[in-house]
Amino acid sequence: MIFTDEYIRSLRVGQEIKLCGHIYTGRDAAHKRMIESLPFDPRGVAIYYAGPCPAPPGHVIGSVGPTTSGRMDAYAPQLIAKGLKVMIGKGQRSQAVISAIKEHTGLYLAAVGGAGALISKCVEEVELVAFEDLGTEAVYRLKVKNMPLVVAVDCYGGNIYEIRDI
Repeated sequence: MIFTDEYIRSLRVGQEIKLCGHIYTGRDAAHKRMIESLPFDPRGVAIYYAGPCPAPPGHVIGSVGPTTSGRMDAYAPQLIAKGLKVMIGKGQRSQAVISAIKEHTGLYLAAVGGAGALISKCVEEVELVAFEDLGTEAVYRLKVKNMPLVVAVDCYGGNIYEIRDI
């Protein structure tokens, strides 16, 4: 799936989606390197904060649960400015990331923590893209089908982690 500004603007905090298409993985070690040199075109794509486990026999991937997103907050605003539209992870984001999401029409999607084995069933293909020396923290391209996600921060600044009156 290519995330266009029009599609991103149609989503609101708390909305559930099922993602189909290609996404990239990357955690903090890869993000540090991506600031220097991006191994893929970030425009309109999603990066999933995950380090896939090795695939057991008969599977394309092992467990692939979300990593705490705050660990990427030092790098995310720079990557968003370079064209990254969508981030997938778990947990709160810093005000700098939320401001960059609003400024550049981005999106932060939350994956359910502790569900790495379940999410692995949504992955149809895996391809190593960059930083092989980082092992599970390398950048991979995944083809996913019906990956369950929730809009955690929308492009208007709506934030699922803010306390709200009920």
